[in-house]
Amino acid sequence: MSSTTSWRGVAESDAEEAAEREAARFTGGSAQLLRELLRPYKGAIRLLVLIVLVENAARLSIPYLVKEGIDTGIPPITDYGDKGPLLTIVAIVLVATLTQAVARNIFLVRSGRVGQDMLFQVRRRVFRHFQILSPAFHDSYTSGRVISRQTSDVDAIYEMLETGFDGLVTAALTLVGTAGLLLFLDVKLGLVALVCGPFLFWLTNWFRVSSATSYRLTREKVALVIVHFVESMGGIRAVQAFRRGPRNQEIFDDVNDQYRAANLVAFRLVAWFMPGIRLIGNITIAVVLLYGGYLAYHGEVTVGVLAAFLLYLRQFFEPMMEISQFYNTFQSASAALDKLAGVLRERPSVPEPEHPTTLTDAHGELRFDGVHFAYVDDRPVLPGLDLTVPAGQTIALVGTTGAGKTTLAKLATRFYDPDEGRILLDGVDLRDLTSDNLREAVVMVTQENYLFSGTISDNIRFGRPEASQEEVERATRALGAHEFIMALPQGYDTHVANRGGRLSAGQRQLVAFARAFLADPAVLILDEATSSLDVPSERLVQHALRTVLAGRTALIIAHRLSTVEIADRVIVMEHGRVVEDGSPESLVASGEGRFSDLNDAWLESLA
Repeated sequence: MSSTTSWRGVAESDAEEAAEREAARFTGGSAQLLRELLRPYKGAIRLLVLIVLVENAARLSIPYLVKEGIDTGIPPITDYGDKGPLLTIVAIVLVATLTQAVARNIFLVRSGRVGQDMLFQVRRRVFRHFQILSPAFHDSYTSGRVISRQTSDVDAIYEMLETGFDGLVTAALTLVGTAGLLLFLDVKLGLVALVCGPFLFWLTNWFRVSSATSYRLTREKVALVIVHFVESMGGIRAVQAFRRGPRNQEIFDDVNDQYRAANLVAFRLVAWFMPGIRLIGNITIAVVLLYGGYLAYHGEVTVGVLAAFLLYLRQFFEPMMEISQFYNTFQSASAALDKLAGVLRERPSVPEPEHPTTLTDAHGELRFDGVHFAYVDDRPVLPGLDLTVPAGQTIALVGTTGAGKTTLAKLATRFYDPDEGRILLDGVDLRDLTSDNLREAVVMVTQENYLFSGTISDNIRFGRPEASQEEVERATRALGAHEFIMALPQGYDTHVANRGGRLSAGQRQLVAFARAFLADPAVLILDEATSSLDVPSERLVQHALRTVLAGRTALIIAHRLSTVEIADRVIVMEHGRVVEDGSPESLVASGEGRFSDLNDAWLESLA
């Protein structure tokens, strides 16, 4: 089996399993979400319905006016009498036509406003919800799927709002109104015309059932395309470094082909449905014309009635095309609404407290009291941690990979909650603090040093947007970053590239430290914040690090001796437990233990 075939099988299997899981979670969510979105616009929707009623009444009146014009407005050839009735009917036709045009204009303007307002609220709500969801959710929900929810899914809803509802309401009014008028004009001809009804119902129901599956599949496949594209472009350096381009292209071609195939199935359904409607319509018109001509020849119906019948039949079958278009957009939008509803039903794994405690002036004492935590059941990372960090103390956490250091840091920032036990900040359980209150007191700086699109100043102000330029510069001067910033082309107004690509690793670290320094938290957590730096860059940030840590509680996940040296206390962890605890000097002086061995290894590496 080739690698392509093998990957295709795995990808399709994964896609099917994901689709089944999402379908199970999202069923019924689209209708509820749609009702929630429409609820604030009930008044506007009623007005739009009224406008559509006026428009359709004007449009449906024209064939009847044509009938009146032919039967009563046009005099016989031998009669050169009063032309008043014909002119009156023509004037009424012009008024009806103008009314229809004005109503259409008002509808488009007002419906466009309602649609855009609704989409604005959808995007806003989804964005806000994604931001409050816990890191545990984002660890499993890929960035490509996030982008798909906010782009292609919202676009599908927009298409339905823009054309779908208008087409459906117009089609329903036209079908009901036309059927009634056909029977009103002539019962016998009306019954002949409506014989096509069962065939139309069967064809429409077949299309509805078939397209439901088809359009849900297209939403799933386009999500695969977006996910692969976003992840490939997000990791473009690794892609190029490991010559992954051809393989990624192969994978993209495969998911793109799946998306194309899903769309072809949808188009094939439309290709059968729309010509089928036209065929039934044309056959019905031919039968009505034949039978109506026979009735007109024998004087049982007038020529005007027959002409109006034919015009109404044209209007009767046109809405079926609108209904087909609505089904296309509705099925696509329904699948999108299901996915959005599923996201909006997600709840943060670290919920806000119902009765929060306000911590007005945090000092920074951290206490882990019998903390148990596991990412996966029956595989504990922290089997029962007891640890107290006095306010203002700097602790270095060391240990092998998987010892629980980063997990401890994530719990201290409440990215996760412990399964058992408590984590206290100044004696207050973190679960009793609002996220805003907690984030003011506890800040984490990671080795990623993520910089956002914008200027250097914007990135430093990230934690305190209201900070003045003087406060920004005061922070950078204290950390020794002012000089390199001023050397940039536009100084503090220099725009950083994607994720700060224009800056060196050491410079990005200084900007991240300045951001934390300006936020002025009581507790600062550094998760391997200097592990990716080379020696010159590390020396560059050492002074900044001491400045940032002064006067505050700090937890530093350390992999280098230079970082440990500035700590007041070293905690050595293994399998989620504290195995050594003491000052760097005392642990080294003991001449034994894991930290002493690590210290010897660091010194040998520097020799």
